[in-house]
Amino acid sequence: QQTTEKIKMIREKLRITQSRQKCYADKRRRPLEFQEGDHVFLKVTPITGIGRVMKSKKLTPRFIGPYQILRKIGPVAYQISLPPFLSNLYNVFHVSQLRKYISDPSHVIMPDTVQLKDNLTYDAMPVQIADRRTKQLRGKQISLVKVIWNEDTGDATWELEEKIRKNYPYLF
Repeated sequence: QQTTEKIKMIREKLRITQSRQKCYADKRRRPLEFQEGDHVFLKVTPITGIGRVMKSKKLTPRFIGPYQILRKIGPVAYQISLPPFLSNLYNVFHVSQLRKYISDPSHVIMPDTVQLKDNLTYDAMPVQIADRRTKQLRGKQISLVKVIWNEDTGDATWELEEKIRKNYPYLF
């Protein structure tokens, strides 16, 4: 009699605890529904094979895309149109591997008109000299200049003054 009551009490407390844990877990979950034609990001994991190629795990992107949803396969599976470089992957993904893409015109970056050579390199032209300094190296004085290479990005490097003066005399 007493044992039966204790078992009932333990079961009731277990049910309450499970209900509480489910409530906590469900707060983080949200139902995801996508329509045909929506654009989504694809999660990059070592399982999909995309993230394995890159060496530095810290710098790899978490999501790639956006890719268009072709059709809904099941309640939680979607078929996605993948580019040719991802042709080794199966194009059906679980909803947990997808993230909705909200289109925003400010996210679109127009490619610059960069003149490429035949060997796919380009010449960066310096814009201006930002700073000068002299460095002491083994008893020699080496003059350095900080050159800004691109107006848009503001990329700057320290270069030898004589080299820059020889190649780009219009900066001085």
